[in-house]
Amino acid sequence: MREEGGALAPIDCERKRLIHREDSVRQQSDAFRGIRTRLLEMAGENNFVTLVAAVSPRSGGSFVARNLAAAFAFDESKTSLLIDCNLRYPNQHKAFGVEPRTGGLIDFLEHPSRGIASIMYPTGVPRLRLIPSGRAHENGGEYFSSFRMRAVLDSLRCRYSDRYLFLDGPPVKGSPDARILSDLADYVVLVAGYGRDTPASINQAVANFDPAKLAGVVFNQSP
Repeated sequence: MREEGGALAPIDCERKRLIHREDSVRQQSDAFRGIRTRLLEMAGENNFVTLVAAVSPRSGGSFVARNLAAAFAFDESKTSLLIDCNLRYPNQHKAFGVEPRTGGLIDFLEHPSRGIASIMYPTGVPRLRLIPSGRAHENGGEYFSSFRMRAVLDSLRCRYSDRYLFLDGPPVKGSPDARILSDLADYVVLVAGYGRDTPASINQAVANFDPAKLAGVVFNQSP
């Protein structure tokens, strides 16, 4: 696993559209802490895997995923691992300014001998690491439904009881990948674009997931 490196300053977090502990983003930070509280209440004492998926493209699913992961990392008793599962349009490594020189998720699934630690990158947020998607791929279903993908998530969660996993999934609209990923997750957070996604499209997206796993719908104004 790579060295943690220096922590991002608040001004750098804001430039990357990341929450931090200072008062300038208190409202946004409190909103993500609220989602954190909801998930922890649902889970009890156990760590878990959360899928974050947008209703449609450009509704801000990736924005919510990375900030929710950051909110968990704010708790010094917890660590977060964000996994970019949006294989067509991966952007978490760009958002964090990470250069995935040794590959990402798809590279590991195809060549597991390289070791999972080689694709876990520090983000500049203490206790938050990123697994980027790796090379772009049109169809994630074949990877996400594989035994190897399930085994990787089980291993990542079970190795450290204080580790919480967040899957940044592709939008529900136009692809079955979010539904496939939900089978690997304990909980689902659905992101709707405020003023972008209609009630009908939100209800249609909700119908893709097990109601027992749905933690809620987040209305988001940031793309």
